[in-house]
Amino acid sequence: MDLFNVLTVKDTRELIDENFSLELEGEMVNLHEAAGRILKSDVIAPENVPNFRRSTVDGYAVFSRDVYGASESMQSMLDLKGEVLMGHEAQGKISIPGQCYYVPTGGMLPEGADSVIMIEYTEKLDETTILASKSASPGENTVDIGEDIKKGEAVIKSGTKIRAYEVGVLSSLGITSVEVMKRPMVGIISTGDEVVNPEEKINPGQIRDINTYLLYSLLEESGCTPIKYGLIRDDYDLLKSTVEKAVSECDIVLMSGGSSVGKKDNTVNVINDLGDEGVLVHGISVKPGKPTIIGKSKGKIIFGLPGHPLACAVIFQVMVKYYIEKITKHNDKVYPVSCKFKINYHKAKGREEYLPVDIEENEQGLTASPVFGKSGLITGFSKAWGYIRIERNEEGLKEGQSVAVYKF
Repeated sequence: MDLFNVLTVKDTRELIDENFSLELEGEMVNLHEAAGRILKSDVIAPENVPNFRRSTVDGYAVFSRDVYGASESMQSMLDLKGEVLMGHEAQGKISIPGQCYYVPTGGMLPEGADSVIMIEYTEKLDETTILASKSASPGENTVDIGEDIKKGEAVIKSGTKIRAYEVGVLSSLGITSVEVMKRPMVGIISTGDEVVNPEEKINPGQIRDINTYLLYSLLEESGCTPIKYGLIRDDYDLLKSTVEKAVSECDIVLMSGGSSVGKKDNTVNVINDLGDEGVLVHGISVKPGKPTIIGKSKGKIIFGLPGHPLACAVIFQVMVKYYIEKITKHNDKVYPVSCKFKINYHKAKGREEYLPVDIEENEQGLTASPVFGKSGLITGFSKAWGYIRIERNEEGLKEGQSVAVYKF
């Protein structure tokens, strides 16, 4: 395969869709451990919520016809028959015109009542007589049986990332455990003779390992289980045995470094020699991250990510996260922030660009400014709030142009 016969981002994603299909198993987790997990299958409501008619206000449960036309100048007189206690079934019923019951917010409506008059629109004349100064329509200030959730309804869909709010819905249905996707196991391999562990003292020509820790954190944020396979020097046999081990143990393998063209870069040779389809992509028309590799072994995807941390982070967001969402069936909805671009910015046609930017607020609103940095510098993504995606056929951005900024 020709090196750097680059594909577009769209074509690369289509290639991933065509060549990789992984069905993750499910596992049951306690509701206390469900937040952040991806739902394996639809949750079907086993009961109605609420399972009784209830009031949404403090007031008096009435039959709406008995207060028809009530106003400040012509109040309706009601016969108070009792009080509904919170947490108890309503005793008694409205069986004669003009009867009412006091109900608290959330209290059960007695039989025969179809609405509630807010206590602010009533006056207690004596212990058994209530004056209503406002009419009520059927269903006013009430919630009917199953109005929130109906029995048999798919209340939470498969592929949903469970938040605290979904946990609340599940608990309202009496569901204390739920089936979620098993976390994808993702192996991380960093390569390069120049890379050393962060705790080590570095010598001239060496750099500390950034990408292992960057990728580990990004994977945890994406709901995966990251597995570190350590720093591997530029040695073909050692790298191949490490990749083979990672492929056998993980669902996805990420190799950081060794994706560019160089005599010591063994990533392409290792992937091609694993005995499967080998390298499928070497080069994506994207900036930063052009020399990205995608390979296949034992049906599993291997990403060869750029060694430059900013490019590594961009390709993770653009490609790795795309595949994670594909196999977990979770579409992470991301809504960008609309800003005005601060300067004129030129880019070369032909590559989709992901430009790191910072955001500042002034009297005109939100402004996005590019975070510039030379290729070898590593702090671009930490100084940036997010990034702007510039289409491959665009020549750049103009000062004052409206742009969509996506958070890193």
